[in-house]
Amino acid sequence: MSSNSLHAAIIMDGNGRWARERGLPRVAGHREGASAVRRVIEAAPDFGIGTLTLYSFSEDNWSRPPREVSALMKLLGLYLAQETNRCMETGVRLTAIGRRDRLPAQLVARLEDTERKTAKGTRLHLRLALDYSSRTAILDAARKLNGTATEESLSKLLGPDVDLLIRTSGEQRLSDFLLWECAYAELIFTPRMWPAFGREDLAQCVEEFHRRDRRFGGLGPTESVLRTA
Repeated sequence: MSSNSLHAAIIMDGNGRWARERGLPRVAGHREGASAVRRVIEAAPDFGIGTLTLYSFSEDNWSRPPREVSALMKLLGLYLAQETNRCMETGVRLTAIGRRDRLPAQLVARLEDTERKTAKGTRLHLRLALDYSSRTAILDAARKLNGTATEESLSKLLGPDVDLLIRTSGEQRLSDFLLWECAYAELIFTPRMWPAFGREDLAQCVEEFHRRDRRFGGLGPTESVLRTA
């Protein structure tokens, strides 16, 4: 297992706006966003991140223009084809969460091939949220438990708690992403557009995370001393 323990999740927002500001088509922003993914994956273990979940394609994204959706699917497939060997070499285990039945068959086959080839990676667990909706995931988990749901059993099905959630481009909402897992996550919203996000941005977010007093509903150290004094 990785010695890193932090679970960071990122809502990668701003690809289209980044492209528009430069007079480029939206797909150019998505391509540049893929480069940002590589930068963050390479940097994450250096900052104690052992699990990294990226919001790659939401259930709601199907409502985008068909041409853009098709371009995104092709880009995801190309990313997997290009990065699988790199993941294997650098100890990155890649898995996906979300639905697969609506994804192109070729993309699903490539995804499953990448999952199989990277299964032994221990430096970083990279999770791609594809055709993902947190509400759908919670409902599906509850149905599987057939009336026997507990907090522990739901958490086991849904995945590990998130420590740090980052959203780029200045938007300040969760957008149906890891709602259960983010119950006590520290939220950081940065104005940086995702295609411009890099190692230093991630470092600043992690530093901010470590400056915060995570009380999980209890009292902080200072408050505890004052209460007992």
